[in-house]
Amino acid sequence: MKLLKPIRILAAVMGGCVLLGGIAAMIANRYVKKSTASRIITAEEAAMLNDVDCILVLGCQVKADGVPSHMLEDRLRRGVELYKAQASPKLLMSGDHGQDNYNEVGTMKQYAIDESIPSSDIFMDHAGFSTYESMYRAKEVFGVKKVIIITQEYHLYRALYIADQMGIEAYGVAADYRTYWGQAKREIREILARCKDMLTTALGVPPTYTGEPISIHGDGNITND
Repeated sequence: MKLLKPIRILAAVMGGCVLLGGIAAMIANRYVKKSTASRIITAEEAAMLNDVDCILVLGCQVKADGVPSHMLEDRLRRGVELYKAQASPKLLMSGDHGQDNYNEVGTMKQYAIDESIPSSDIFMDHAGFSTYESMYRAKEVFGVKKVIIITQEYHLYRALYIADQMGIEAYGVAADYRTYWGQAKREIREILARCKDMLTTALGVPPTYTGEPISIHGDGNITND
């Protein structure tokens, strides 16, 4: 019986911490969404913007046979659409190429080339291992100051928040051409990811790799393998 009371107290404290953490996460999530919602625009509005350095397509899963997943395919489709609408003269493909046998950005660039976009207008960021790292490197490595970000809507809020905190003028265009399997789980994980990146951005955590500056206004072939 003597141990019962301390255990109850500990359980109550732990329960309170979990509750407070959940409340804090919901507040942070709401703030990220409300503070960026106005900068999610239509493709038509994006095409009317001036002096956009690049269209940044965020990476996603590539299948073992080199075919882009549905989510990535839709991001690429939207990015190509905006390039052809002259929203910007450059595309920046940012994704995971941390291993020789897995290359998101190579697949992404080839998709755009197959859509008749010149290779010189397509840059690859091989070290875009996360949304935060993609935004950090877009600014610090490629010198991006004004950008159109392409991803699914649920993901845009976080990308736009990070860009804003880094001093990038950013606009987002959603690439939701279909319903994606497992989206409910992604929405839940995204709440935690928004909280994490609020902290990561506030601390200014450096990316895995930085590297020498590459001007987004130059020749994209410089980023080829």
